[in-house]
Amino acid sequence: MKKSYIVFFMVILCCFLVFPQYSGFNKNTPGTKGAYSCYTKKTSVKELVELTNSNKSIVHSFDVLNYKINVDLYSCYLSPYPKSFTGSVTIKFRADSTLNLIKLNAVNSSLQIDSVKLSGTSFTHVSDILTINLDRIYNPNDTAQVIIYYKHKNVSDGAFYASNGFVFTDCEPEGARKWFPCYDRPSDKATLDLTAKTPASVKLGSNGRLADSVKTGDTIYYHWVSRDQIATYLITMASKVNYNLDVFYWTKPSNGEQVPMRFYYNSGENAASYESTFLNMTTFYSSMYTEHPFEKNGFAALNSQFAWGGMENQTLTTICPGCWETSLIAHEFAHQWFGDMITCETWADIWLNEGFATYNEALWEEHTTGYSAYKSNILSNASGYMGSNPGWAISNPAWAVTTPDVNTLFNYAITYEKGACILHLLRYTLGDSTFFAFLKSYANDPQFRFNSATVQKFKNKLNAFTGQDYGWFFDEWIFQPNHPSYTNKYYFSQNGSTWTTGFMAAQSQSYYYQMPLEIKVNFSDGTSSVYKVMNTYNNQPFFFNSTKQPTSVVFDPDNNIIIKNATLTVVPPFPVELTSFTAETKGNYVVLNWNTATELNNKGFEIYRAKFNANDLPGNFEKVGFVKGNGSTSNPNSYSFTSYNNEYGKYAYKLKQLDFDGSYEYSGTIYVTSGNIPTAFSLMQNYPNPFNPQTLIQFELPKASYIKLSVYNSLGQLVGVIADGNYDAGKHMAKFDGNNLASGMYIYELKAGNTVLRNKMILQK
Repeated sequence: MKKSYIVFFMVILCCFLVFPQYSGFNKNTPGTKGAYSCYTKKTSVKELVELTNSNKSIVHSFDVLNYKINVDLYSCYLSPYPKSFTGSVTIKFRADSTLNLIKLNAVNSSLQIDSVKLSGTSFTHVSDILTINLDRIYNPNDTAQVIIYYKHKNVSDGAFYASNGFVFTDCEPEGARKWFPCYDRPSDKATLDLTAKTPASVKLGSNGRLADSVKTGDTIYYHWVSRDQIATYLITMASKVNYNLDVFYWTKPSNGEQVPMRFYYNSGENAASYESTFLNMTTFYSSMYTEHPFEKNGFAALNSQFAWGGMENQTLTTICPGCWETSLIAHEFAHQWFGDMITCETWADIWLNEGFATYNEALWEEHTTGYSAYKSNILSNASGYMGSNPGWAISNPAWAVTTPDVNTLFNYAITYEKGACILHLLRYTLGDSTFFAFLKSYANDPQFRFNSATVQKFKNKLNAFTGQDYGWFFDEWIFQPNHPSYTNKYYFSQNGSTWTTGFMAAQSQSYYYQMPLEIKVNFSDGTSSVYKVMNTYNNQPFFFNSTKQPTSVVFDPDNNIIIKNATLTVVPPFPVELTSFTAETKGNYVVLNWNTATELNNKGFEIYRAKFNANDLPGNFEKVGFVKGNGSTSNPNSYSFTSYNNEYGKYAYKLKQLDFDGSYEYSGTIYVTSGNIPTAFSLMQNYPNPFNPQTLIQFELPKASYIKLSVYNSLGQLVGVIADGNYDAGKHMAKFDGNNLASGMYIYELKAGNTVLRNKMILQK
């Protein structure tokens, strides 16, 4: 922790210049958030910015079951502290397809491959890909083992560090391939067996449990075993000559088992003062989600080469020197549940790691200090995001194929701050009881526990748990950039002894965010009422009647929609109040019916209709009719017409009154399914074809089906999934964007139950 004042001043000055929007940035600054420390660490290592992305050359035709790593690190602790070492890794894998070779990630500039044995007969090592030829053809579900003998070169690569008696690894997002050959993607988790040779004066921590440590003369062999599957980027070693180590225990409430907690720390650090906090945190997270899932846990403070924040390596989090702070511990330790036990399946799913850990910082404050502390924490995240929003979505499907640079992947405003805010918005939408019950169910679900998850799978889990479709929430908050800008309006009117407050929910941005809204009406007697309504479309009116005179309106009084812009304007009473709006199909006719609370007096309405697109959102509305009201509130108004081109489909309808300013749309959006159902599954030729870079693909379903529409290159490698989920019967359209692909022929495939249809298309740039 102790540095010269000059260095300290320069660090502060640098951070202000580079990151002026954040108030907390330095490990020595009181109030620094653990999330910010995590962010600065993950974006400060220069070598990690230049990712190889050699995964694009690998078809994952096998599943790694276990890595058995053996490394001789002895000389790395001795002056001049070389970064070179010899090692071997035995990889046990199961074939997922018929294969006679496997491809692994191994960075050429870091690793020299000497030989392969067991089921490996020969190899090539080119462009960071290690191709191992096998001794025979392996069929699906066959298992095999290859052993790779290699050397790590004496280079600084941003993954393996050795200096002044310190040796450690640091791998997120794709650095494991720099210190041992592996399949380096977060989706492929495997168990681990690691043996490291060091001088006897060294203490070395790693993942899982310490199976044994054998001392022979001046040498010690550490043997660590992880019984639980682990992603390669979470595999770690942290070691030092004369490392300080405290071992204490947390007791599992379920069975009384003693779980060792290991704190490795440097001289002069006060790690012990956080041991009781750490135990309390373990109990809290266990009660909230699932009992502490691993056989051991702990933290290891590193040296100045690890200058910022922390890294949530499974069962052994590494942190910067002297960074024993509650916020950082709360953030990184929450990753043991969300990031380690459940790991993002691709880098497009990083929200499931960092958004959750950042949110848990606020949740820990709520547990220890109260809800106001939680809300203050969340609001500071919202403020940081609003002030520094770079304008992209939390999740980009392209990141699943091509890993973005760390400044995009770990952008503080998006991945951390907005990520945490989205969980608060989900909590607000669901309510506390459902929200926390769902997270507990998610953490205990065998589909995810000790496995990986995608945002799509998380959404499906939520839908199944609640029995409702929350696809709209993910579409707007996860897959869309930015946030809503509300331009709401309200009025007061009196009719005898009854007062009406009219409120119109309006937004000005192009993509509409539907959300539950809270509207507070204050009355002249000093009382107030809060109304919670579901806002599903733009310019949606709501009406609240009372026997007391309203005096003012407050939108979102508790600021639960924490990332938004909002204005509230008083206007004259809305011209018409719809009390009902329904639709029904009769053969090839659609009949709309509505009632109003005020007489129309033959004022005119235009009727608009939009067909739904493949994303289950209404497209552009077009005018399909005009009608005049009957001048009465007691008789319903109706209008009927032939369905849209007699095609089977889902439609939305709106009414717009003309005789006032023409800007109000009064209906709730009505959903109608009408027309003729397709008789068979069909996959049409894309249009245009050839295309550059976008094209449309239409498909027809004779019944509601779970479908998957995928695109493959000419080698049969998956390059994108453009539709995946439950679709109604009818015609659907999906858009494919080949902006990041090379020119050539591509195959698009529709799977629906036992039906598989394929077509070819040409990308021509």
